Amino acid sequence: MQRLDGSAAVPSHFAGGIVALGNFDGFHLGHQAVVGRAVDRARAEGRPAIVATFDPHPVRYFRPDTPPFRLTTLDQRQELFAAAGADAMVVFGFDAAFAELTAEQFVTDRLIACLDVGGVVTGEDFTFGKGKQGNVQTLAEFGADFGFSAETVGAVTLDGTAVSSTLVRQALVAGNPREAARLLTRPFAIRGPVQHGDKLGRTIGYPTANVDMGKYLRPAYGIYAVRGRLPDGRVVNGAANLGIRPTFDPPKELLEPYFFDFAEDLYGQEIEVELIEFLRPEAKFDTLDALTSQMDADCDRARAILTDGAA
Repeated sequence: MQRLDGSAAVPSHFAGGIVALGNFDGFHLGHQAVVGRAVDRARAEGRPAIVATFDPHPVRYFRPDTPPFRLTTLDQRQELFAAAGADAMVVFGFDAAFAELTAEQFVTDRLIACLDVGGVVTGEDFTFGKGKQGNVQTLAEFGADFGFSAETVGAVTLDGTAVSSTLVRQALVAGNPREAARLLTRPFAIRGPVQHGDKLGRTIGYPTANVDMGKYLRPAYGIYAVRGRLPDGRVVNGAANLGIRPTFDPPKELLEPYFFDFAEDLYGQEIEVELIEFLRPEAKFDTLDALTSQMDADCDRARAILTDGAA
């Protein structure tokens, strides 16, 4: 799958594609429905299937002080779009010039001049253009004027509630990764390079692979049962502390997975850590013996969860 620049003309073999338009952060059930419809249409009409996303997220541009909220990196989204059947991902760089585009300019300068779209598919709440002046109705009108089709996919609901990235974030902040996974159709996963730390874990028999949280949303701080995906494709089970390690000084925010029965060097390698189940909040222990005893119990519980078929 190719990653394309949304400010440049697409290669000729992607011209006339059916383009799914949206942020698609998290790529939850609702996003999957939009992209799935675009892929189905593209295949039926013999056209390329393209997913267009925005980076940085518009919220990050307009409110730069907003706490971290991202659910997926661009690399993760690209892989998810490819698995859904898309042929290419287009990234619209959301900068000052992009933010000033009117709805009509977005259509003429980006969708037509750059992407040469044959059709677009969006969710029903899609807006575009300066001041959100464009919506699905105006997009359909532009399509009629400029010769491309515009289709809207309704919200996907679970238990009577529309699935959204906001719901996913709420579940994670509440310490409910299983609910987030139900909305995403997969566990929420944090990806990043393994960093050198202060190596305190190995002194108590629990060496960890430290991953910076970066721009990801901060789920509830605490201990999780996790699965790690290694660069060579192997999957390993473990338990992780996500938070600031209140027993140690100074506090330092990290995701620190300890992988069971694993002793290889991962420093500098990129891993992905899936949050499977929240075990308990972070706690401060008076002694290392008390901490180690609790970690033993946490790992026993995580092993049981991760060897259960439901995990």
